[in-house]
Amino acid sequence: MIHNGKTNNNLLKVGEYMKLYEKIIIGALTSLTFFAGALKASACTTVIVGSKATKDGSTIIARNEDNSTNWAKHFIVHAHTDTGQTTYVSKGNQFTIRLPKIHQRYTSTPDWTQKHGQYGEDGINESNVAMSATESTDSNRKAIKADPFVKRGISEDAMLDVVLPYIHSARQGVIRMGNIIRKSGAAESDGIIFSDKNEVWYMEIGAGHQWAAVRIPANRYAIIPNQLRIGRLRLKNHKKYLASKHLVSFVRKHKLLGYSKGIVNFAKAFGTSNKADRQENDPRIWDGQRILTPSKKQSPDQRSFQMFMKSDKKITVQKVGQVLASHFTNTKYDSKGRWLNKFRPINMPMNDESHILQIRPHVAKAISGIQWLAMASPDTSVYVPFYTDINNTPVTYQIGTDRYDSKSAFWTYKLTGVLAQPYPNSFTNRYIRPIQRKVNRQLLRHLKNSDKQSSAIAKTADLQTYLTASNQANAVLAQKQFDELNANLITKSTSEVFRELHINVSKG
Repeated sequence: MIHNGKTNNNLLKVGEYMKLYEKIIIGALTSLTFFAGALKASACTTVIVGSKATKDGSTIIARNEDNSTNWAKHFIVHAHTDTGQTTYVSKGNQFTIRLPKIHQRYTSTPDWTQKHGQYGEDGINESNVAMSATESTDSNRKAIKADPFVKRGISEDAMLDVVLPYIHSARQGVIRMGNIIRKSGAAESDGIIFSDKNEVWYMEIGAGHQWAAVRIPANRYAIIPNQLRIGRLRLKNHKKYLASKHLVSFVRKHKLLGYSKGIVNFAKAFGTSNKADRQENDPRIWDGQRILTPSKKQSPDQRSFQMFMKSDKKITVQKVGQVLASHFTNTKYDSKGRWLNKFRPINMPMNDESHILQIRPHVAKAISGIQWLAMASPDTSVYVPFYTDINNTPVTYQIGTDRYDSKSAFWTYKLTGVLAQPYPNSFTNRYIRPIQRKVNRQLLRHLKNSDKQSSAIAKTADLQTYLTASNQANAVLAQKQFDELNANLITKSTSEVFRELHINVSKG
């Protein structure tokens, strides 16, 4: 018999209980949809770390890909081919380009459907060059009027797949992308990140044919939200800066902001600085910088932030993951993963996937590139390390649509976040954090062991097969434990419903 905890007399029928329980769960799902609609779909956050700023000398580029609360992402590998397609046509906007017949092996995380384009987003190729595209940005009206975006120019959906297979260094990535923009134009304002074992380059598109790129100082990091961030361009220094041809004269001719004595400030010339930036973008820079450089005291609503920062301690992959999982965690602005119309957090319900692309030094080339993937929101997911010199990816990472699928890796981790949403503090701290820590320890141990075992495999084909199997084992290990976690959360949520309704349960 079910007794009301306050009166001990009134009975609650089972049907009424089920309606109340469904109301709470549906409320959680509805809130996810609401928060997804609060921002444009292409909102992301980027973290970039130079090799001398990391603990092990790796270069790291990372980003949360934001889109929708129920938009599954896949993880695939494209095989090397000498007879590839020669013409590429985007399904997103019919952007067309002729491609070389030879393209390298590369990984990517495309959308579950190709209806709107590929949206490969992030990956590492066989030359151990990593690419993440894109960090969506906004350009000011004056710049766009001077050089409008091109309807059928290159856009986010096509970038990874027409650039990453054909480059052999981070710098080459910038040059290839720049040449495409010169010939075909750009359809939108974006930030694109490239890295190899030595360098990290960050590139921004400011108008239809105008772009700039900067090499990240090796001992610095950057937190980049959805805004143009590249400042003063010293274009005579070609080792550190690259830009579209005649950029300086273009800025002068159209009297854009940011020009002084032959030098252009790209963000001032093409970017924005408005109320939306104060609420949605700048606070995310503050949150990332307070985690990596806590010694520097700043405010989330201050007017400007330094782009390249020095961290208080050497940065690890795990620390980058902490930044990407943050919702102003452990501060008075903590949003518990929601956007409460004060400041927009880094971690959001519309995180489709979060990637950390690590190019490791001092190891064999075949195991240098690691693609760490956390499906859905990293705050309630886990980063699984994947070697990229592989011939296949785990089946559970190749399935999933916009409807729940218990076998899909995306939906396993998405379900964890959904179940935690009604009880963000108790469920996250009591149940999710311990499993995350446990799985992280296991994955790091497995990665270390796989690195060691791989050194004894001489044949390329055998090594690729071994690394593919290692990825499979890591994926199964993590997903199995999160499946068990989800089952536990479902069980616990039923008792939470009664507790919130002040209902005591007894037999009889």
